[in-house]
Amino acid sequence: MDMIDRVHPELRDVLRQLPAFRLPGDLEKARNNPMPPLKPSERVSIRDEVIKGAAGQNMMIRIYEPAAGLAGEGPRPALLWIHGGGYVMGHPGYDDNLCQLFAETAGCIVFSPDYRLAPEHPFPAGLEDCYAALSWIHESAGPFGIDTSRVAIAGASAGGGLTAALALLARDRGGPRICFQMPLYPMIDDRNVSPSSHEIDHPAVWNRENNIAAWEMYLGHLGKTAVPAYAAPIRAENLAGLPPTYTCVGQLDPFRDETIEYAARLAQAGVDVEFHLYPGGYHGYEHAAPGAEISIRTKNEYVQALARALKQDVAASSNFRS
Repeated sequence: MDMIDRVHPELRDVLRQLPAFRLPGDLEKARNNPMPPLKPSERVSIRDEVIKGAAGQNMMIRIYEPAAGLAGEGPRPALLWIHGGGYVMGHPGYDDNLCQLFAETAGCIVFSPDYRLAPEHPFPAGLEDCYAALSWIHESAGPFGIDTSRVAIAGASAGGGLTAALALLARDRGGPRICFQMPLYPMIDDRNVSPSSHEIDHPAVWNRENNIAAWEMYLGHLGKTAVPAYAAPIRAENLAGLPPTYTCVGQLDPFRDETIEYAARLAQAGVDVEFHLYPGGYHGYEHAAPGAEISIRTKNEYVQALARALKQDVAASSNFRS
């Protein structure tokens, strides 16, 4: 059956209109794509600050701060949001509207770092930048009024991969504390051996060819046998002790099987996990077709999952419940 026939009916017309995209040839063009128009919120302010990244270089971090009262009284929760882009493209600005929604709904202050990208800066540059941002959030808890027991991390696609890797890195280094992780349709397996990694070949969505090219750029000089779990988290032998987790993926996403495997192994390791599989959904469909019912439902479910996880009583118990 042709892939277009398997796509959710609400998503087909948009897919037919999407242009073909191919790495590495279209990388610079993709990096220069215009950002979605911002829908300003009177309840969230947006500003940029410059902090020190992992290598001591300056790194921009975008801050989405909810208005007083959205988080109740006392210290408020925080979210480190890591943008996607196959580890080779992307910018915090592409997720402005989503991060505003997180801030409004969960009453959390959201931080999104402009981490270094491959191939100019291969692994572990981007991950170490995200770790530096997480550390800075904890160190800046006082001025921002942050409850350090309620700091979550999240991201989509490659941002989801960096989320999963950051959770491993923070666990193994003994901090900073993370109360919840939300890697959405994460890019976590460099091997490209699963059925779903072979299944998706449509030229207008993230497919096998683009995935292989992006991993090669991200891993740089690393050989296939030397890839650490901090680069490709599906390779981690031990997932115990990771934060409570929410994850989801579309059935027609090349990351379907690695996401399913990751969720199952988290559960087997004793980590509380909620997982959703969306029939007919291709990679990033909720952003490509935001008005579709399945897109609205998908986004609402992960936004609400974050809001539940950041409630005081949830953080206190260190357990996420759907």
